[in-house]
Amino acid sequence: MTRRAARDLTGRGDGVLRSFVAGVALLAVGVTAPQQAFAFELFGIKLFGKDDSAQDVVDPVRYDVTLNLDNVDESIRGAIEEASTLTADKDRPVSGSLGILSKARNERELLVAALYEKARYDGTVEISIDGRPLDDLEPDATFDESRPVPIVVTVSSGQAFTIGEVTVTGETGDIAPAKFGLLPGGDASSSAILRAENQMVEGLKAEGRPLANVVEREVIADHRSGTLDVMIALAAGPIAPFGETTVNGAETVDAGFTEYMADIERGKTYSPADIRDARERLLALGVFGSVSVKEGDALAADGSIPVEIQVSERKHRYFGVGATVSSTDGAGVEGYWGHRNLFGRAEKLRIEGSVNRIGEARGFKDLDYKAALLFEKPGLIGPASKFTSDIRFANEHPDAYRRFMFSTGAGISYDLTKRQTFSAQLRAEYSDITDVFNPLGKKYLLVSTPIEYVFDARDDKLNPKSGYRLLAFAEPTYGVYSGAAFVKLRGEASAYKSFDEAGRFVLAGRVAAGTIAGARLSDVPADRRFYSGGGGSVRGYSYQGLGPKVVDPATGRLVPTGGLSYAEASLELRFQATETLGVVPFIDAGTVSQRMVPDFGDIRFGAGIGLRYLTPFGPLRIDAAVPLDRRPGDAAFGIYAGIGQAF
Repeated sequence: MTRRAARDLTGRGDGVLRSFVAGVALLAVGVTAPQQAFAFELFGIKLFGKDDSAQDVVDPVRYDVTLNLDNVDESIRGAIEEASTLTADKDRPVSGSLGILSKARNERELLVAALYEKARYDGTVEISIDGRPLDDLEPDATFDESRPVPIVVTVSSGQAFTIGEVTVTGETGDIAPAKFGLLPGGDASSSAILRAENQMVEGLKAEGRPLANVVEREVIADHRSGTLDVMIALAAGPIAPFGETTVNGAETVDAGFTEYMADIERGKTYSPADIRDARERLLALGVFGSVSVKEGDALAADGSIPVEIQVSERKHRYFGVGATVSSTDGAGVEGYWGHRNLFGRAEKLRIEGSVNRIGEARGFKDLDYKAALLFEKPGLIGPASKFTSDIRFANEHPDAYRRFMFSTGAGISYDLTKRQTFSAQLRAEYSDITDVFNPLGKKYLLVSTPIEYVFDARDDKLNPKSGYRLLAFAEPTYGVYSGAAFVKLRGEASAYKSFDEAGRFVLAGRVAAGTIAGARLSDVPADRRFYSGGGGSVRGYSYQGLGPKVVDPATGRLVPTGGLSYAEASLELRFQATETLGVVPFIDAGTVSQRMVPDFGDIRFGAGIGLRYLTPFGPLRIDAAVPLDRRPGDAAFGIYAGIGQAF
């Protein structure tokens, strides 16, 4: 690959961990009183400090809870235990006797709902507090608060019900309940019934009926037969076009631009898909913390359905700093500053920079440093478009070459559909590169037009469990100084298959290949050639560790030359062991060739295992791998960290 996709920690032949990379964040801690308890948590894990949960509770009272599940089927025992807040919060005090009563009543409602979700309509939940049944207690009952108040919760699950007779009335058209799982003998759980209702309403709305809804529902449980009769009355409502769109909550973001980016066309037949797309498009702007797009509750006088957009803005300015420490590459610092709404229409400006190899470089020229000025303007030629431009500056020293570079470019990306994106740029780059073919350095002035097409049918970009993604990339390049012209082509495909409904077992695969046509290897700038190895390609090898190597006359070390072609493949089995932890065994393969066609006779394999910590913003990834056919100079192992799955 041509760029590093993840930070990696690589071990060499002695088997000793060679590098350690640590992120450093700035944390602001507010102290309101000298005696206030203090604790620090990261992703819900308390790292240090005391958590005194009683300090904010008035008249704190503790309780002991016994959850009696002797008469609960083993198949639903876990769901009942998970629904019990008395058990989950047993170490947290409540406020007085009234808090005990409120907590117990809420517990009964939650457990009954959990039984209904498992189609157990004759199940029972009995709760006693301090030996007295909950229903026999006065609303202002008090308990002995000198010791934990004993609470006993007894649950009986009863039999599992199935669907009996199904009756759906109203203007349903071709909305058949059986299509949505409501059929005799089917799943009678409350969630299945509500899901079927919602799907029938959505089916009516998809016909252009914004006021479709459920006007009546009746369910009758027959305890003798174990069946549940379901009667649903639907109101379809008229087909209507979109009417006026109003925007509320926009302060510094232009309200007219917000409406423009929502792209709800007045006069077009109502579609719930258009409502969903509008919300996703507005959230993608990055200037709003929350977005609600919904149709009105009634038609306007002209028969159209009004649309209301409610937004809340994020802070538009942001910044961040970080640091890295490596036993071989020295220290590094990085920082960035950005503005999400530069001119009031979600224009983004970001300035970023980094300096690395501090303490290892012999002088300023040997430092690795990067700087970039990035600009983005959405909606330039329609809501589906985005204009981007950048100015970049870098001085780098990877194993394969040394590079001083200045580049600039501008381009357009366009969402052809929700899944298809096309982008094109015009770029100019000046660079001075030293490599094995140019030991005294060579200057380049390149003009290129990178073009990319992506078809993304994954269900989740950071943690996909189903679907696939295809990428095609072409970059015609002309060297102004040398007169050399070449085109870089690259393709990639990944696919995901879940083996269970919950998505806990996922098989993921990726293949990628590329070639450079029109120039010899030595005529292609070293930073434009193909490389492989590292966290984003073949794990177990160091960054740029795969492919042809030659002896550098200046240092006597083996250094990679890069190649005119490459091919890679990866296979992972992603197993989610708990709600927050996953285990991923994997195997990668790759080859880099100096010819235009990959040399499949020199494929290298790496294998290992990874851990995933699942967070709301995607999994945190750490992988450990070893090369299966290690050569002299190759790493003994590699450790790689990042956010999101490896692919």
